[in-house]
Amino acid sequence: MQETPIFEEALALVKQLSPGDQARLIEYLAATLANTLQQQTTHQPPTESLYGICADLGPAPSAEEIDEVRREMWSF
Repeated sequence: MQETPIFEEALALVKQLSPGDQARLIEYLAATLANTLQQQTTHQPPTESLYGICADLGPAPSAEEIDEVRREMWSF
C-alpha cells in the first residue's frame, strides 16, 4: 500500500518537470481547486427537511377537494 506523498516529495517531483509541464500542472490545480471550493460553498445540507418546512400548513387537500374547487372556479 502506497503512502500519501508529503509536500516536500511532491515539490521535488514538480521541480523535475519542464517549465511548460509546470504551467500545465498549475492550470490543472487551479481549476481543480476552483471546482472543489465551488462545490463546498454551494452544497450545504438543508437545515430542515421538506416535511418539516411544510408541517405548519396542515394536511394537504384531497383529490375530491381539488376537483370541487376547480369546478367552482370554472363554473363562471
